[in-house]
Amino acid sequence: MWRMRVVHATGYAYKSPVTASYNEARLTPRSDSRQNVILNRVETIPATRSYRYVDYWGTAVTAFDLHAPHTELEVTSSSVVETEKPEPPAESVSWDELASEAVRDRFDEVLGPTHYTPASRRIERVGKRIAKEHDPREAVIAAARWVHSELEYVPGTTGVHSSGIDALREGKGVCQDFAHLSLILLRSMGIPARYVSGYLHPKKHAVVGDTIDGQSHAWIQAWTGGWWNYDPTNDTAINEQYISVGVGRDYADVTPLKGIYSGEGSTDLDVVVEITRLA
Repeated sequence: MWRMRVVHATGYAYKSPVTASYNEARLTPRSDSRQNVILNRVETIPATRSYRYVDYWGTAVTAFDLHAPHTELEVTSSSVVETEKPEPPAESVSWDELASEAVRDRFDEVLGPTHYTPASRRIERVGKRIAKEHDPREAVIAAARWVHSELEYVPGTTGVHSSGIDALREGKGVCQDFAHLSLILLRSMGIPARYVSGYLHPKKHAVVGDTIDGQSHAWIQAWTGGWWNYDPTNDTAINEQYISVGVGRDYADVTPLKGIYSGEGSTDLDVVVEITRLA
């Protein structure tokens, strides 16, 4: 078991005063069978009134709005989370069961294409080849391996609006792209698959008490009788180093911060993530 503290700070600077802004933050981990959230708070400067709710996908959302003119906005989420290595799901299904009407109907929303995970004939052909040689659970790992072999991890090559197909065309991308491309491939095979946002402590033998510069991370969950996690960027099952925050069809469902404001001018955005292993 690991215990980690994550501090995720986002700062906006506006060119001229903003008179009102409405925001949603998806920065709060939730307790589940693999992780226990000991503490979480989301604070803003200037201070705002906020309320929390859980969205359709089960992600905790902090909503807040600001009605006084402001030229800067800082949003900081602090969490302390205990994590364990997940148990693999006991049940597994066959390709025939995945193709059944009951399964396709139940998981319809995480089987179809989205803006970030459009359908692709080329990827469908890859999926057919993988499905021929593997059972569904093995196919998930084979799909992630294929993505890992097609994309090179290069920060800054794709934008926040790039789809999995855009990344494949470039041959490079970041964790968001690895996850999106994996989702396209899995869904083309009829495997229900979701996008997961969260954090990864990059050091397997992290020194307790050391604070490191971290970043948001993304991976996937696949359903082959039960939901389980896999990280295509690092081609590995997840372990205690991972903290999950949001889940959805793609990045659009789990955007860490989104909002609208009335005012002119573009904004400067500054994001800092610090992760500390506490135990």
